[in-house]
Amino acid sequence: MELPDAVPVMTLPSATLFPQALLPLYIFEPRYRQMLADMLKADRMFSVAMQKPGKQRETPCQVAGLGLIRVSVAHQDGTSHLILQGLARVELIDTVQTRPYRVANIRPLQPLPADNVIIDALVAKVHELVEDRIRLGPFPFPFSAFSNTTGPKKKGGSGSAQFSAKEILDYLESLQDADQVADLVSCALLPGAVERQTILETLNLEERLKHLIHFLMEEIRRTRKDEPS
Repeated sequence: MELPDAVPVMTLPSATLFPQALLPLYIFEPRYRQMLADMLKADRMFSVAMQKPGKQRETPCQVAGLGLIRVSVAHQDGTSHLILQGLARVELIDTVQTRPYRVANIRPLQPLPADNVIIDALVAKVHELVEDRIRLGPFPFPFSAFSNTTGPKKKGGSGSAQFSAKEILDYLESLQDADQVADLVSCALLPGAVERQTILETLNLEERLKHLIHFLMEEIRRTRKDEPS
């Protein structure tokens, strides 16, 4: 798919859009209503960027997710619900428009080469930690792979269905792309916005997996601590 040179940017607190992830959005602000109307007539793409922590004015993080509008449902009051599918990591280079909504020039970001032996060992550790986390309780699987022919199907809509531990682990084992594994697990299991943004911004796959392992260990520790005695 050919990506545009410039796209609208939706800046949201605590929001992270990973490649292939499905992100449900409720559009109610007038500027974003206009943005949605314009994009439905164009290439159906816009970027979701996390608001920089500690900033009062709207300040999107420089690394964001570019998404494609897969489904959009308009309501009588002018609001809309939509599902955005992540396409790529992008760098927001500069802002070319601020009204009625922000538009920025973008540069697609690609993962950097890595040592396959090290990557394989890190992915194996991620699989182990995911299995540990699954034992502590279910979680939604927000990826499109589970709504098409490459993964199991569940009723109830993409991104919200619950899957068995075996289904999730089997699917992870079937993935040949370690980059996809890192993003998928980060999106599904990291509740902290800062941690997810760190993963999104880390292009070096070895470093990304190391970050993910550290964050997963912390999340498992917190989840165990919160369990009733």
